[in-house]
Amino acid sequence: MYLYAGFTLSHTCSHANERGCLCCWCLVGISPLLGLFPNLIFDIETLGINDDDHKIDEITTDFISRVDHIMENHSGIGVKIFRLRTYPCDNVHPSYVDRWLQVAITPGIQEFELQMPWQNKIEYNFPCSLLSIGFLSSLKCVHLTSFHITGEELCSFLSKSLALEQLDLADCSDIVRLEIPSVLLHLNFLQVQECVMLELIESGAPNLSLFCYTGRPIHISLGYPLQLTHIQMNSSESNMLYYASTKLPSVAPNLRALFLTSRFEFVDAPMVPGKFMHLKYLEIVLVQPDRSPDYDFCSLVSFLDGSPSLVTFILRIEFPVTRHDSIIEYPDYSSVHRRFLPQQRHDNLKNVLITGFCSSKSMVELTNHILGSAPALEYLTLDTSRGHERKIGKSLICKHMPEEVLVEVQRARFAISRYVEGNVPSTVNLRLIEPCSKCLSYRV
Repeated sequence: MYLYAGFTLSHTCSHANERGCLCCWCLVGISPLLGLFPNLIFDIETLGINDDDHKIDEITTDFISRVDHIMENHSGIGVKIFRLRTYPCDNVHPSYVDRWLQVAITPGIQEFELQMPWQNKIEYNFPCSLLSIGFLSSLKCVHLTSFHITGEELCSFLSKSLALEQLDLADCSDIVRLEIPSVLLHLNFLQVQECVMLELIESGAPNLSLFCYTGRPIHISLGYPLQLTHIQMNSSESNMLYYASTKLPSVAPNLRALFLTSRFEFVDAPMVPGKFMHLKYLEIVLVQPDRSPDYDFCSLVSFLDGSPSLVTFILRIEFPVTRHDSIIEYPDYSSVHRRFLPQQRHDNLKNVLITGFCSSKSMVELTNHILGSAPALEYLTLDTSRGHERKIGKSLICKHMPEEVLVEVQRARFAISRYVEGNVPSTVNLRLIEPCSKCLSYRV
């Protein structure tokens, strides 16, 4: 089972044998049995290496020694899964990696994963010479992180991997053009993260249905747009929402689920020129809205208007901040109801969740617009805190919230009670989530 950026994928190539994984380090002293295990999964956890003391050189030496011992005693026959994650070791010499790959990459391999730290002291070039067409005929999953491989080399590699179903690339900074060959008939999942030199993604794979991208907005051309049903796009820069609203309707008109993350937006979301006619799930994350204090949350109505089949809408504000347009600052409170918004109905919308809800006038207006235009709405959840990030890990301890954030939490709660609750129909279940009573003991 894999968890890829919000999507849980269960494929044949992802069912790792956990016992085989554990035995990689348990069987170091039982060499004759090492050749029997088809799943070779190497990282400091499965190798039983303690990294608490942060002595990277010692950890690296131990890591190399253990993997080397296992690979020297493995027959190389019958390997189905090979995963090598060297983090936090940042100076594993390429000669070791090449030697391990020569043993592991054999006919019949189905999953191939190589992850090295992005700050690796030694550059590692993708070993194209080790991967002949005979070895790639059964390969289903490939995950590469922090490798030197050009777009041409990758395309050549992919064109030989005819059984490939999943491709995951991260921090491959030599790729400028990513071209996915049309011969990949089984490819259904593509993820590309922080490949900083990338300018273009062009796919000819006819059955690609899930696409995840993290990086700056670039040109994306997917040859069979009607097959795409799930897209996730995350930007470390600004205006990903603007990009998505103007580009994606033509790139993937048949979407069922759309996840968008933008650090901040300087431009309000425009009216969606096309429509996501089949979109049922929309999740939008704004990471640092304080960087764009004039952003109009009501502009997100354009996404709702462009998605007539939408059932679930989630808006997450990662870092709640005090807005200069707080509704509490308006002397004439009735003015908040006078703004004209398109009265298009959202007949299928049933579930709405807003985390990081603030007292912004435009956020209150957005909420009331939804209440007035979604006759099928069943659940409205307003969270004045950070949603799933309220607690530290799995503990019951709240994350620290600065005083100015707590002030805004109380302002948001006042805005809800005065300007939202009275507009909630009896058929809608309104749920309010806020920091614990101890956190709220701070008074404005």
